[in-house]
Amino acid sequence: METIFFHIDVNSAFLSWTAIDQYQEALHSNTLAQYTDIRTIPAIIGGDSSTRHGIVLAKSIPAKKYGIETAEPIVSAKKKCPNLTIVSPDHNSYCAHSKAFIEHLMTFCPIIEQVSIDECYMDFTPIAKDYDTPVTAANLIRKSVFEKFGFTVNVGISDKKVLAKMASDFKKPDMTHTLFTSEIKEKMWPLPVSSLFMCGKSSQEILKKLGITTIGQLATTDLSLLMTHLKSHGKLLWEYANGIDTAIVDPVPAQAKGIGNSTTMSQDATIIEDMKPVILSLCESVSNRLRQHKFLASTITLEIKYASFQSNSHQKALDTPTNTTSSIFMTSMSLLEELWNGEPVRLLGVRATKLVEEDAPIQLNLFSYTTELQKNEKEKKIDTALDEIRHKYGKQAVMRGTLFKKD
Repeated sequence: METIFFHIDVNSAFLSWTAIDQYQEALHSNTLAQYTDIRTIPAIIGGDSSTRHGIVLAKSIPAKKYGIETAEPIVSAKKKCPNLTIVSPDHNSYCAHSKAFIEHLMTFCPIIEQVSIDECYMDFTPIAKDYDTPVTAANLIRKSVFEKFGFTVNVGISDKKVLAKMASDFKKPDMTHTLFTSEIKEKMWPLPVSSLFMCGKSSQEILKKLGITTIGQLATTDLSLLMTHLKSHGKLLWEYANGIDTAIVDPVPAQAKGIGNSTTMSQDATIIEDMKPVILSLCESVSNRLRQHKFLASTITLEIKYASFQSNSHQKALDTPTNTTSSIFMTSMSLLEELWNGEPVRLLGVRATKLVEEDAPIQLNLFSYTTELQKNEKEKKIDTALDEIRHKYGKQAVMRGTLFKKD
């Protein structure tokens, strides 16, 4: 039997997950009468319009009608739609929704490759015998996701992995689409090259100069011509346009290379006291994600971008791998003192790298073993308590004193 691939993609993931969180909050606080589903009004997920780094991460269908696009500045989006509702992203919540979503899909079939927070591939082949058709199974999966979680997904079905991805991007939301090799000419070739997976804007511009505007034209273009102008990427696009793909579903996730976070400040910082709470907030975010994914960091990196847009970074290897906020913060502050040249700072970033599994054996300093172990355990208990409170009551339920804004 030929391999059958499913590509399952959450529709407007950040928007949907935020809407669900808001509904649950309204339900628990008995304020459902004031609840409005942000998916039904002009709304976006993004940063605060008062900050300089705010961009649109996700948009509702009503917001899309105003011409609002993903990745455009929030200031620009507000000009297009003055009554736009803006909600800041909650990445911890999104990770939790994503994890629950993938775990649910694995109850159907364990051969799943997650490729982003809101999409994955499934090898349907081993369970095909249990269903009348792949479409029947896909529709059942869609229905079960909506009934269990309250958000919708698209499912693309194909005999090639890349075509399953293409199929899931057809009409949305809450749809099942097929794109088998035999359907390429009818369903895919008439589409513009911008619809082809991995065909970015620069490639589109080159293809346009060559007179290639549709996927069908790309598929029937001489391969040597494409490789002359696009090198090896031209071959990849030609293969995808012709449905050539030998990739399989790889259910083994690649170990994370690092976890980091950065922020552009609303005002340039000129003294360390102004940078300290920003770095502490970043360290809390990074350490929380490390604990969520059960990793310890062996190296901490601090990045600075000055008002002149010059960037510098320093890193430090830790004596003992950690995922506690306190240890990461202390290391980051020592790096700041080494790195900062006294000029106004626009952006700060903290990154944890050289990750090891949380339960992996670690080597402690022989001469401070007892003190170090006690300190580490104390910090873990504090972080665990904070994590539990925030998970139950929201990320603003408890804050460190230094993070309170001054009047």
